[in-house]
Amino acid sequence: MAKAIIKSKSGAVIRIEGTEKEVSNILAVFERAAAVGHAKEVMAKTQTANKEQKKRAAASDLVIDLKEDGFFDKRKGLAEISKALEEKGYIYPVTTLSGVMLGLVQKRLLGRRKVEGRWVYGK
Repeated sequence: MAKAIIKSKSGAVIRIEGTEKEVSNILAVFERAAAVGHAKEVMAKTQTANKEQKKRAAASDLVIDLKEDGFFDKRKGLAEISKALEEKGYIYPVTTLSGVMLGLVQKRLLGRRKVEGRWVYGK
């Protein structure tokens, strides 16, 4: 008669006795279940990481990245900022960006001036 002892992640000890075929089958089922559980853990961690990454990709952070890349060396209007973000794969309507830009101006991260009746933003 074949015997096997399995220790689970929780610390439980499982003793199996039976024919070699029975023990082998039970071990195979246990290993598959453990592999599926591990895959679920990995997927959950990946999804959490993706959510965190999406949170960091806020419009204000993306505009600050543009600033660090030298985009605002010359003053830009909202349409130009929207287009630059769109080229990077982020779509924000001008109406959304106006509030974002105002917040960055209030935090003194960017400056703005009115030129020919429209606001432009820069250093």
